[in-house]
Amino acid sequence: MESACPHLGADLSHAEIEECDNGVVAIYSTRYDFDLRTGTSETGLRACTYAVDVQSDENGVDKVYMETPEEGSGWRVVELRPVSEEFADPPHLASDPVPASGEDTKPIPQQDDEPVVPIENPPTTLMQWAVLILNTPNPRLKVERTKHAVQLFRTDVPSRDDAYSRNVVDPSKVKNRRNRASMLHALANIEQWAIDLAWDIMARFGPMNQDLPPAFFADFTKMALDESKHFTLLTSRLSALSPSTPYGSMPVHAGLWESATVTSHSLLSRLAIIHLVHEARGLDVNPATIEKFRKAGDTETVKVMEIIHADEVTHVTAGHRWFTWACAQEELNAKGEEKVVVDPVKRFREEVKKGWTGDIKGPFNVEAREMAGLTPQFYEGLRGELGLGEKNYPAASASFATSPRKNHEEAEDASRLAAGLASVTLEYE
Repeated sequence: MESACPHLGADLSHAEIEECDNGVVAIYSTRYDFDLRTGTSETGLRACTYAVDVQSDENGVDKVYMETPEEGSGWRVVELRPVSEEFADPPHLASDPVPASGEDTKPIPQQDDEPVVPIENPPTTLMQWAVLILNTPNPRLKVERTKHAVQLFRTDVPSRDDAYSRNVVDPSKVKNRRNRASMLHALANIEQWAIDLAWDIMARFGPMNQDLPPAFFADFTKMALDESKHFTLLTSRLSALSPSTPYGSMPVHAGLWESATVTSHSLLSRLAIIHLVHEARGLDVNPATIEKFRKAGDTETVKVMEIIHADEVTHVTAGHRWFTWACAQEELNAKGEEKVVVDPVKRFREEVKKGWTGDIKGPFNVEAREMAGLTPQFYEGLRGELGLGEKNYPAASASFATSPRKNHEEAEDASRLAAGLASVTLEYE
């Protein structure tokens, strides 16, 4: 059965399955019941269902056959896999992340005793939860609040402990123990920012785009939960591999948030740069990273990275889905007598030219990208033209200062930003 509810597109993948006199039904939000065989509901709605059959071939190998949709032709199954949502137990984190070189910083406590649901003014809407999570500096608390908020949603630059210095890890040297720990730390940093990016796209663009359907929020709350899961899996492996260097003890960078700031003015730009450039690049490099861990004999990290890679395919798929949806909305909202046609491929290449610097580099994982909907026409021969000295950081929702600065202080901020550092305060209306 298709996982989107035919009512408002909510996620059905976590519906309760119950047996009844006439068969097996999926119960969603106590109000909607769908027969898993026919898709029919007592409410009058009908979900799309496709017959599935498992047959053994002459060699005794089980093969899965699935009925294809009535519309279109040439359908094929691109992937069949179990879905893992297992979280690792939270390991010990360093209380004092490494400050930038030469920077005078004060230790900031991890606030482990802060409750998941604030005692005063607890969030009551998804947008309020998004803002709270974005402004939660403790990564463990960020993960727990993400799990709690997504569960609530399914059933009825973000704050950081300090400015971090940019840490470049050479994947080719991942074989020894120390460099594997550095790589895991760097990967966990990416996942922590990815949690914020999933919440930010909802908090920033949800109120600005009132026509976004519930399925949009279902996709990105799932993405936030996935990124939280990835963070716990990676920090758990880091703790097991190198107990003396827990997460927060090594320098990290805020490169992802720089791209988020550049794209804070446009949903199309955000989807293009974050989800169809950054995350798609992850699909390209993950197999090589997995192979390096495998050659190092680290089978547990290989399992973690394989889970992450499979999830990231679905994230790029969601980015592609909502990018093409946003292009279609532009067509519908276009004014004037002449019909406007917005080609997703052409529009994507335009957004990358405006919001990215340099080439979209290969080698590309063509197969994984195609699973997510990205054909080579999207990314081959593409170069971003955003100048290093021409970055425009909109001040409406995110700024690099907590108060008005004098000219020389603003110049200092620009210098620190160029060095890969940012002090970010988020304000959402």
